Amino acid sequence: MTSSRLIVVTATLLGTFGAVACSASSGESVPASAVDNPAPPDGTRTVAQHAGRAGAPGIGDPDFPTDGNGGYDVAHYRLKIDYDPPTKRLSGVAGIEATSTQDLSSFNLDLAGFDVSKITVNGRPATFERAKQELTVTPAAYIPDKTPFKVEVSYAGEPKPVQHSTNLGTYGFIPTKDGAFVACEPNGARTWFPGNDHPADKASYDFEITVPKGTTALANGELVGEPKTGDGKTTFLWKEKNPMASYLATITLGKFELRQGKTAAGIKNLAAVDPKFRGTLDNLYTESGKITDYWSTVFGPYPFSSTGGVVDDFSAGYALENQTKPLYGGFTPDSAIIAHELAHQWFGDSLTIRRWRELWLNEGFATYAEWLWSEHNGGKTAEQQFQKEYAAPADDAIWKYPAGHARPDDLFNSSVYTRGGMTLQALRQRIGDPAFFKLLKTWTADHKYGYVTTEEFIALAEKISGKQLDKLFDAWLFTPSKPTTW
Repeated sequence: MTSSRLIVVTATLLGTFGAVACSASSGESVPASAVDNPAPPDGTRTVAQHAGRAGAPGIGDPDFPTDGNGGYDVAHYRLKIDYDPPTKRLSGVAGIEATSTQDLSSFNLDLAGFDVSKITVNGRPATFERAKQELTVTPAAYIPDKTPFKVEVSYAGEPKPVQHSTNLGTYGFIPTKDGAFVACEPNGARTWFPGNDHPADKASYDFEITVPKGTTALANGELVGEPKTGDGKTTFLWKEKNPMASYLATITLGKFELRQGKTAAGIKNLAAVDPKFRGTLDNLYTESGKITDYWSTVFGPYPFSSTGGVVDDFSAGYALENQTKPLYGGFTPDSAIIAHELAHQWFGDSLTIRRWRELWLNEGFATYAEWLWSEHNGGKTAEQQFQKEYAAPADDAIWKYPAGHARPDDLFNSSVYTRGGMTLQALRQRIGDPAFFKLLKTWTADHKYGYVTTEEFIALAEKISGKQLDKLFDAWLFTPSKPTTW
């Protein structure tokens, strides 16, 4: 993502809080073998037969303890959304396909606002209660460990974006005069659908979006068939088949001019701009295609089915790397920012962090990608960019903030971006270009669509280079002072 502050230094802002293979739970598990009564054919048991235990109200991220939820992993979301811009009313039905990771008597979903009218679990009515942004669901029958189950939530109301007092700004589902600007990093998905809102629970998505005729609905992945119009409304079907963190989900709505085609390498390319920015449409399309194809030679094959970008007439002051649909809020992006957001398709979108403290694995890599793009185009080399940043005096704030542990109260500090990028250049200096660029491709290939940690990156760097690198990474990522040797 990119904030107005970070645009000046060609970085990207926003991102903290989402979840698929990591679940926290509370209490002691009761093994299925201890249950005397056999389960019915649908795999559930009545609460009287077995109480189970409640899923945790957080996924286990120590820096953001109430984000996400424990006790289950989501595999797929089916989101049916009807939105009316004049009244700002959203009606939704969220279908969630998940698998329990413990015996579940109840579980939580993240949802901010809205009136919830009905919830079913495996087709049977469930009871529920609200406590701020926690929606606690108690199914009619407990769900045994490792059991697939389906949830359907019907809800309606006026979406309210998150208005953060720190450097996060306004995010989530943001109503606009002609639709909505939807940028959810870090935990804004809950402002428009119920789910497990933390990066550690990735899932695939289907979107069925109904809007007034003449309004375009843009979502992640690919448009399925032609939009259907009737009764003054149009319905768009989009499908993102690859795993995606909740903060990357979007249904940006409004009046848009489109250009569609393929990159030179054959990847689908869609650029969309609000009419106010029609002059940037061709450049957005062309640069997105060129950069995607180039990153495919540096980072490995493009991980998704399409590329491109969206410029909306909302002065967000930032950009966000929504999966397959990077979003630029109220400005014409230059090549450096496009390069940053598209690098995130590998670093952050395909390879996803389990804990927000490791945000440098997203933002440091995307910032370094800007330097590589400049180097590729005959501008400043990555080494020149490194030396420019390294010239900051020893008492500069960047050296006091170790990039390897992003702080929950200052998640998008410039150190996470710039010092994170400098870490990669310091590594390149140490191990040389052949090993460094082999490392990048191996990293993205080994963890495609999965999760990554700093420890895993260090281990791979040492394996490929054959060098001991603890001192380098400790100096650049974890020491609150300016590195002098590494």
